[in-house]
Amino acid sequence: MTESVIQLPTPGELAFKTFDRIAKRGPVVQIELPGGVPAWIATSHQAVSEVLACDAKLFSKNAKNCPALHDGTIPADWPLRALTDLDHMLNKDGAEHRRLRKTISQAFTPGRVAALEPRIQKIASSLIDNLPDGDQIDIVDSFTTPLPVHVICELFGVPESDRPQIRQWATTVVSHTSTAQQMQSAVQGMFGYLAELLERKRTEPGDDLTSALLQANAENDLSTDELVNMLWLVLVAGHETTVHLLSNAVVTLCAHPEQRAIALAEDRWSDVVEEMLRYRSSVTIPFVRYAQEDVTIAGSRIPAGSLVFWYGGVGRDPEHYPNADTFDLDHDHRDQLAFGRGPHFCLGAPLARLESRIALSALFTRYPRLSLACDPEDVPFGPQFLTVGPLTVPVRLAPTV
Repeated sequence: MTESVIQLPTPGELAFKTFDRIAKRGPVVQIELPGGVPAWIATSHQAVSEVLACDAKLFSKNAKNCPALHDGTIPADWPLRALTDLDHMLNKDGAEHRRLRKTISQAFTPGRVAALEPRIQKIASSLIDNLPDGDQIDIVDSFTTPLPVHVICELFGVPESDRPQIRQWATTVVSHTSTAQQMQSAVQGMFGYLAELLERKRTEPGDDLTSALLQANAENDLSTDELVNMLWLVLVAGHETTVHLLSNAVVTLCAHPEQRAIALAEDRWSDVVEEMLRYRSSVTIPFVRYAQEDVTIAGSRIPAGSLVFWYGGVGRDPEHYPNADTFDLDHDHRDQLAFGRGPHFCLGAPLARLESRIALSALFTRYPRLSLACDPEDVPFGPQFLTVGPLTVPVRLAPTV
């Protein structure tokens, strides 16, 4: 193996640095996953574009196309099986993927997302009004985590009392320090909860996406297990990445006061979000694909059956973006790949963009002199490599001006 994403003394912080080093080795690099499992990762904009263009053609999302997962090469207790073996739409191809995506798309419409803006603004304002007193606070615990959790859980009708448990399950699933037993327990615990939630919404529907999903399913005839898997996917993915996007943005904006001043003066918070997605994506490696045959990507030969990922930090590719390592709101974001491309383009992209724009605008408008209470290099990051973001971000709010 040419590089490892496991033996890291400080897993979260060094995760994106490790991937940045991997990216410098070439457009396609062989890596080693936790448990000694070999895989390939596309790191350049061109290589990632080639991988995404081959979805459902040369690459499959279905684990049946990976012999190593079935012949004993990859052990049954490999922790990441909690992700590879799940029967949700991100692990499906072609007609099966379209069938599942059609149902959630009918419920999770752009109009429904756009209509959330006043509610998200109210949630953000309430959280800011209730930030704890003190010389310094942890903005992750007080704002950047509770806002996405609140929004996605409210959207799907999860009661407020159950939301901390949802967050805990999600954190366990994405952490590479979790054991196989811990990951499976988290997945099964959440599955059981979501099956009960579906039953409640069948008998007492409300103005929420779980009820809308059940209504949309009247035509598509998805099984209860398929609906549970879908809810699991959108609830976990629907807040985990946004939590880290917001936390990373706070650190970055504090480290780049001139760009923050431009955003405040010119109301360019949408550009802030797009630049954060490019500059420091909260997703390091999205869900795995499997090579259905020997395939050449960016000049590198990948054997059939291989696990293939792509680097979410592709926005730092210097061959594609001028001054790629510079945080600049004027970068061209028209070919943004942070949410993927093609049939598996992230369904939650509009919600993530809306939440992030509102949250960052509300926070920095209220506290334009907000500053880090530590050196940016001392911010601790979480123990995962699928997504990446700070565990805590100590800040001083400072008086408003």
